[in-house]
Amino acid sequence: MLAAVAAAGVVATLAACGGSSGGAGGDDELTVWMLTLEGSQKTAMDTLVSDFEAAHEGVTVKVETRSTDAHKDALRQVAGTDSGPDVYWYWEGPGLGGELVEAGLSKDLTAEYEKYGWGDRFGEATLSNITRYGGYHGVPFTQQAEAIYYNKELFAKAGVTAEPTTYAELEAAAAKIKAAGITPIEFGGTVNWHVMRLLDSLLETNCGSETFDQLVTAKTSWDTDCVGRSFDQLKTWGGEYLNEGFQGVSNDESSQLFYTGEAAMAYEGTWFDSQVVDNGMDPANVGIFKFPTGTDRLYGFGEGFYINAATKKADQAAEFLDFITSTEEQKKVVGVWSPISVNTAVTPATDNPLHELWPPLYDAAKGFYLNNDQNLTLAQTTEYWRIMNSVLTGETAPADAGAQMQKFIESES
Repeated sequence: MLAAVAAAGVVATLAACGGSSGGAGGDDELTVWMLTLEGSQKTAMDTLVSDFEAAHEGVTVKVETRSTDAHKDALRQVAGTDSGPDVYWYWEGPGLGGELVEAGLSKDLTAEYEKYGWGDRFGEATLSNITRYGGYHGVPFTQQAEAIYYNKELFAKAGVTAEPTTYAELEAAAAKIKAAGITPIEFGGTVNWHVMRLLDSLLETNCGSETFDQLVTAKTSWDTDCVGRSFDQLKTWGGEYLNEGFQGVSNDESSQLFYTGEAAMAYEGTWFDSQVVDNGMDPANVGIFKFPTGTDRLYGFGEGFYINAATKKADQAAEFLDFITSTEEQKKVVGVWSPISVNTAVTPATDNPLHELWPPLYDAAKGFYLNNDQNLTLAQTTEYWRIMNSVLTGETAPADAGAQMQKFIESES
């Protein structure tokens, strides 16, 4: 989700300081694994690393980056071994971060939270996914929100004069944009989590917040009308409003359609502010609006850095995480990954006009609904994606999708 453009399995090193990966370097070398970084994000991470090294003489930090799916695979492979990194970046929530907590890869940081006073550094909402497993697993790094970015010129060309505030208005806008010969919205289907954003929001729209939460926690059946309507709308979007051939391209390829003015909308998150600028767009020509679900919640998720339970350098790793989330360092990088820092002492960024569009959305939100690959177990997520793709290709009728998902969940019991 952070501009993962490297081919799967390819490792890029930001600060190579010798030694092997997986935390196996010298006693004064920390190994950090995270997603591929480009442009301002790479510059910002380089700054955090170099500042830490300057303040900790003799200590070096080796940052290894991978594409999204390769990063997930690499961490799953080292879980339960001593060949992993000292520190790893990962999503929060039970479906992703929780999977590695359950696998024993994450160190409980209760003692570190007490030592460094981290409980006072981060807000209550930001810490909710850190404390959900008992103790403290991970240190918050971002609290991302996701919404619709749109090209103002393309909206005007298509005769869309206002940001949609209801689902009906959003679909009507997409129809106008298509009639004007413009791709309404871009998605990359080879990475399932990209199109999943649309399906997640359709479920929140049709089922409402309470039922959405009950669905993803197996407290109510997926075999219900609101789920069927969501999959039916998904099929409509896939056939009418998404970029042609979306199932055969990645999110990075589809994003180019937005950057070059070929697609009017992109369903992205706060990290996209910097990517819009990095890819040559004029931010003054870009707007942002919440997906009009009709609920008061904002779509989003948290990301954090975790300390490997197997590392022999836990003290140095904690010093590193304390340093990069400090007020001084967060002031330097706020706005790169998100306009709002997880450090409550840091004011929101204003260096990019797009950053100023997010605080009103955060302020108006009454909570978040998470991406479902963070809500669901890995097995459930895989089935959710399979059904999603099957509906989009016409192999499964939308009305049957909920029953299939419910059957799978019951089979796990």
